[in-house]
Amino acid sequence: MEATMETGQKDFNLMKYFIGGLSLILFFALTVVGYIKVSESRQEFKPVISDKNRKCIGCHIKKGIGEGGINDWKHSRHAEKGIGCFECHKAEKGDSDGYNHEGFFIATIVSPKDCGKCHEQETKEFTESHHANAASFIGSLDNVLGNVVEGPAAANSGCRQCHGSEVKVLKGGKLDPATWPNTGMGRINPDGSKGSCTACHFRHSFSKAQARQPENCGRCHMGPDHPQIEIYNESKHGILYAANKDRMNLNNPKEKWIAGKDYLYPTCASCHMSATATQPVTHDIGKRISWTLRPAVSKKLDNWEERRKAMKDVCHSCHAAEFVENHYTQYDNAVNLYNDKFGKPAKAAMEKLAAKGKLTPTQFDEKIEWTYYELWHHEGRRARMGAAMMGPDYTQWHGFYEVAKHFYNKFIPELKELDPGLANEIMAMPEHQWKKGLSKEEIGKTIEYYQKRYQQ
Repeated sequence: MEATMETGQKDFNLMKYFIGGLSLILFFALTVVGYIKVSESRQEFKPVISDKNRKCIGCHIKKGIGEGGINDWKHSRHAEKGIGCFECHKAEKGDSDGYNHEGFFIATIVSPKDCGKCHEQETKEFTESHHANAASFIGSLDNVLGNVVEGPAAANSGCRQCHGSEVKVLKGGKLDPATWPNTGMGRINPDGSKGSCTACHFRHSFSKAQARQPENCGRCHMGPDHPQIEIYNESKHGILYAANKDRMNLNNPKEKWIAGKDYLYPTCASCHMSATATQPVTHDIGKRISWTLRPAVSKKLDNWEERRKAMKDVCHSCHAAEFVENHYTQYDNAVNLYNDKFGKPAKAAMEKLAAKGKLTPTQFDEKIEWTYYELWHHEGRRARMGAAMMGPDYTQWHGFYEVAKHFYNKFIPELKELDPGLANEIMAMPEHQWKKGLSKEEIGKTIEYYQKRYQQ
């Protein structure tokens, strides 16, 4: 009996020591892992700095010029790969903006042509995009308004900071202050290339996380005439992003960053640029856009079926097929409604006024020209863009409501003063018959007309 008790006690002691040993091992393991993690979190990233770049950095820090940019670069993927000041700013012999600087021949502007030496595919896609031609607004009504009606300084500090300017080079490679600084999307560079990569990939970190955020696009896509960021923020897409930003994996180094797999909530980039399971990432920002919503009257773009197919593929990453198809039906109906009821009649009326000599060749010297401009350029765009991006408030109150109010209360009365016949011609359209006062029967017929025409 005593022997049995003694054996049991020994077994108990062995078990106690065994458990204690395991606990001690576990404790040490956790301590080591924790130490490693803390060390990793505290470890300062050490960039790869060549001798040439070290000279640039040392001189700039000594003179107190651009240290913030240097420190930003030190945490970039460029720095990780040893790509620094000299590799990006090195100028070639014959470059008009090249100049000698502390023993180096450099250029201030790093153009898409320069970036394309490493990022060939991205540069090719961007060059073929609508973004690259953003400076082509020169000669448009927007340019007349900014450069002539308002004044060149307004256009330089306003319009051209988003659209881009044609950068002029002064003696010694210095840049004309009337055209620089400028990181506008369609900037025309001294080397002949179009665009500015830093319009989206800000210097000097060139962070993917920063470029993927909606706020990045909202720098230019905002305001009364193209409020995409405001529309996005009020939409379910924007609300989901804001609530789940910390789960978006924005800094994912993977080139594809696939919607529905690497992240869940849509941004501007995820819809217009990012990869899906079946299509690659693209820097052609308009490749998935089927309607053009910018002009007075919208039209479907060339190859619009393929463009829409590509965007639907993005939608299918999160939405069922029926949802996607019905959204596009609603969107198309809204655009067609704007075109047929307001856009086309107003545009035709303005063209007829000009043909009859009832408008001068000078833009914005007559009241109706301002009214018409805002009708399509402001309110009309907001209505169409709101429908495209599922922003109901911008579709209705900032959009169609404003279109209708100014069409009936400003445009038509102003048109009637200049040409009563044209005004009466527009108001005789079935869509505008409500102005005469409608009976219940006539209201029913009007609703039936809309349902049939716009498939409601």
